[in-house]
Order: sequence, then C-alpha cells, then structure tokens
Amino acid sequence: MSYNPVLAFFLSFIPGVGHLYVNRKVRGFLYGAGTVGSILIGIFGTFMVGYEEPFLVGLIFAFFVGVINVLDMIIFLLRNNKHNQHQQVIQTEEGQVVSVRTDDSDRFYTIILSFIPGLGHFQLGLINRGLTFLIGFFGLGTMVVFISVFTDQGAFMVFLGILPVIWVYNMFDAVQLVSKKQRGEELVDKTILEDFEETRREQGRKSKTLATVLAIFPGAGHLYLGLQKRGIQLMAAFLFAIYILDVLRLSLFLFLIPIIWFYSFFDALQKVSKHGEEELEDVPVVSYIVNHQKWVGFGLIALGLYYLLVNVVLPTVGPMVAKVFHFDIQYFYYTYFQGTIICILLIGGGLKLMVGSKKRKENA
Repeated sequence: MSYNPVLAFFLSFIPGVGHLYVNRKVRGFLYGAGTVGSILIGIFGTFMVGYEEPFLVGLIFAFFVGVINVLDMIIFLLRNNKHNQHQQVIQTEEGQVVSVRTDDSDRFYTIILSFIPGLGHFQLGLINRGLTFLIGFFGLGTMVVFISVFTDQGAFMVFLGILPVIWVYNMFDAVQLVSKKQRGEELVDKTILEDFEETRREQGRKSKTLATVLAIFPGAGHLYLGLQKRGIQLMAAFLFAIYILDVLRLSLFLFLIPIIWFYSFFDALQKVSKHGEEELEDVPVVSYIVNHQKWVGFGLIALGLYYLLVNVVLPTVGPMVAKVFHFDIQYFYYTYFQGTIICILLIGGGLKLMVGSKKRKENA
C-alpha cells in the first residue's frame, strides 16, 4: 500500500489515525482506544470518587500513550521510508547495480527528525550546530523548571515561551540547510553564534538579526546594542514586576507584565532599525532613578524591612501575641495590612502625578 509519509506523520498526532492510514490497523486501534479510554476512565473515576485526581491521572496516561504513538510512527517511517520514496539506480565501475536514497528521501529524514531540535542537523552531519539547538532547547526548559520549583515561584514559567521560538527557528534552519545540500552547496558545521559573528564582521557592525532575537527577552537586545542603562532598566522592570506581583498576589496588575514586554520589544526593534545609520544614545527609560539614587536606596531599605517583617518578625512574634493577647496578628497583616499599604501607595502616586501635572501647566 502506497502512502504519503509526511501526511502519515502529521496524522499520527491524532492517536491511532496515522497508523490506520498506513494500514497498521491493530496498532491504530490500540493507540486510539488507549488514549480515549484513559480519558473516559478518568472522567468516570472523577464522578465516582468526587475529586479530580482520577481525571488528572487519566490525562497523564493518555498523554504518554499519544507520545508513544508518535514515536512509533516516526520509527516506522524512518525504517520503511526507502519503500515509499523514489530510488535512483546506479551502476558502479565493477558492474554492480545498487540503489541509493534520493534527495527527496534525505529531505524527508531531515524534516521528520527536526521535530526534536538538533536531530535534523545531526542527520545532515552538522554536529556542533545540532548540539546548539538541542542544548539550547532542553537546557533552557530544564533550567526554567528547576528555578521555578527551587524558588517556589511559578511566575518564572513564563520564560518557557522562548522554547517555541527556538523550535521554529530550528525547523526553519534545518529546511534551509537541506535545500542548500540539494543544490550541491557545501555545508559548514558552525554554531548559530558563529554565523551571527561572521555577519557582524562582514557588515562591520553588530548583527541586527541577533539583536532582534535577543529582544524577545526584555532588555537583552538593548544590552547587545550597547544601551546598558536602558537595557538594565527594562530587564529589571520585567523581572521585578513578575516577582513582586507573584509575591504580593496582585493579580489585578498582571497586565503590566505584557505592557513592559511589548514596550521593550518594539523599542528594541526601533533601535535595531537605526543601528548603523545613526549613533544610538543610551537614554534611560526612567531618568528620575538615575538623578535620584537616594530615593532608590530608600526603596531598597523599605523592601528589605518588608521581607524582614514577613519572614522573621511575624513568624516569631505572631504566635506569642496570639497566645498572650488572643489576637492573630498574622491574619490581620495578610488580610488587611498588605491591601492597605497598596491602596496608600496607589493614592499617593496618583496625587503625585496630579500635583506634578498642575505645576508643569503653571510653569508653561
């Protein structure tokens, strides 16, 4: 039975369907029934016991069945690809007739393997380039998960959004390289950073492509372009906003995080477009901080006192006060005090802006 291997691969993302398409009926039925059955059993178990754990277990089991289903399809296609691809028959000098894999087959192998970052480059013999994608993808994912678990701060999981960018670039780069190979061009095993460095040397300035890629993380693109003050402020604002909003549980202000990200990203794109055409001036986003470092120092002292109060004073004094005066000071603090301080800061900031605006109008 003839089949399209690329279509079979994509159909395999629906458990069982890809295997049915290539006439592997038993495996298709088992994978499909295993996935759907796990979910149904989980739902039934949830209704029976009254809590969600059976459903979560069913989802996890269904996920693993789906992953095994896709891996099984990839192994099947790689082993049997020679029967479904065009083959070229050649005759050696000794008179022997042999068949070799064509460029279409090589392209198929590379694209399929590239779904795991780096493996497509290994297929092309580009070990260093493949290791760059493999370590970059899985290393970043492991580091983000480790830091999130170690610090017990789930907000760091937002950096997993970089992984799809690496994955897409890996696929795009692998397709470009296999096309070069089919055109007869020589492939050089270089890392991505070496490519950017060569581009920078040829153009005599820093790579706009690398600056754009780094701009995905707030402030990194500015730092690469030499705008240290602006880059550090944007990076600190983004990370500090995530940490503070998560610690204080101020979900009302979570909209600030995407605002900072978009501002940083598009500001970096503007700087990249001007780079090489005019001199870039490192102007801080908030010049008030640079000119009034004393207030920054007061803010850091206040933040230190706050963490001293929360982590040392309250856990130590709270039980003693509750025992002697029958007053739960910790409950009062977490229920009312935090909200009151936030309200005072917001009202004070609003009044400051109103007074400053009025003074500017009078001066004008």
